[in-house]
Amino acid sequence: MPLIAHLQVWLASILVVSIVLMLIRAWKVAEVYWIIAGVILLLLLRLESLSNALGAAAKGTDVYLFLTGMMLLSELASKHGVFDWLAAVRHADGSSARLFLLVYGAGTLVTIFMSNDATAVVMTPAIVVAVRKARIDPLPYLFVCAFIANAASFVLPISNPANLVVFQKQMPALVPWLVRFGIPSIFSIVVTYAVLRWYFRKRLQARIDSAIANHMLDHRGKMMLAGLLATAAVLLMASALNWDLGLPTFLTALVFTAIVSLSSKSSPIPLFREISWSTLALVAGLFVMVDTVERYGAMRYTQKWLEWASNLGATAGALLIGCVVAVANNLVNNLPLGLIASSSLAPAHGRGLIASAVLIGVDLGPNLSITGSLATILWLIALRKQKLDVSFGDFLRIGAICMPAALLVSLLGAISARALFGPAGLSHY
Repeated sequence: MPLIAHLQVWLASILVVSIVLMLIRAWKVAEVYWIIAGVILLLLLRLESLSNALGAAAKGTDVYLFLTGMMLLSELASKHGVFDWLAAVRHADGSSARLFLLVYGAGTLVTIFMSNDATAVVMTPAIVVAVRKARIDPLPYLFVCAFIANAASFVLPISNPANLVVFQKQMPALVPWLVRFGIPSIFSIVVTYAVLRWYFRKRLQARIDSAIANHMLDHRGKMMLAGLLATAAVLLMASALNWDLGLPTFLTALVFTAIVSLSSKSSPIPLFREISWSTLALVAGLFVMVDTVERYGAMRYTQKWLEWASNLGATAGALLIGCVVAVANNLVNNLPLGLIASSSLAPAHGRGLIASAVLIGVDLGPNLSITGSLATILWLIALRKQKLDVSFGDFLRIGAICMPAALLVSLLGAISARALFGPAGLSHY
């Protein structure tokens, strides 16, 4: 076997083992340490140089800025009761089914305008508190937080950090994005709701204690809500102008942190302590590992597969690629898979419908199992902090019904968008 082939085997092995240990959280060691250990191993075996590793990590600067800004905004919103306000149960008028719809709607909005991580990590604890006060079964509402975090995560470029990872410096502007993903997103959100509502139909027959007090926003909470709306407007404008989204997100978060801190005469330092810096380190490690594999030529196998699938025809190729990518998420997680997809798409000239199918698979595929996305893993950690747990089997039983149904209609939606707007309308990658 040629030397380069041996190196590819070693690289692939390190990548796979590191990701598997991260997903199963071996020996209860935090996820970030397994990825960092893999990077250190690459350096020690001289499969990667320190300069190349730093250069690869630097490629994720836009993603780090986006994540940091969103985490800071989420923490501010949580501290000042915005998510508690969204999770208020009084508006349900005693109906579990109506509360289910309200939570789904709130999760959809949070995902669209604040990213799926905010829905999974910050909104979940607020929902736990709300349903415990109402003395109703929490599981239907908690599964809403997990599933809508992925189902609505390709409405806008800002709805999922994985979108930034897949497209990186070639992110479509807002209008082309909406042309490509508007119809698939609507289908995904509606079908996911229908499946979850059907699955939990018996649990949603209970009445809610109507005496539960409604959570009201104080003036700082209202200020923070206005800040979130302003942030969404800034990011929509940045997306429309085809700017990178990381820096506008970060700067907007800093501005509102300063405003709220001055208003409350409090130090912003505790807010920065709540940022998950380990998540940023994990993402940086994944950038390094995938970049190393790419430089040794291992990506040519995925590129050849994409070319082969593309030659099946636009419709058949999109359906096959979307389904394979969606399932693969649950084997390696959507962030590393998004990086692999990004490295594979451009050389393979994966444009238009094929690129749309890849993105839909990366974003929606994680609704199959708890290993599929970082947001779902963070959701699970948030549940454990609340003394709740969801097993792999519990999630899979719902995911095995929900994800394929939403994926199929979303891919058909992407194909319909191509038919409506023509290949030229979807050609920007």
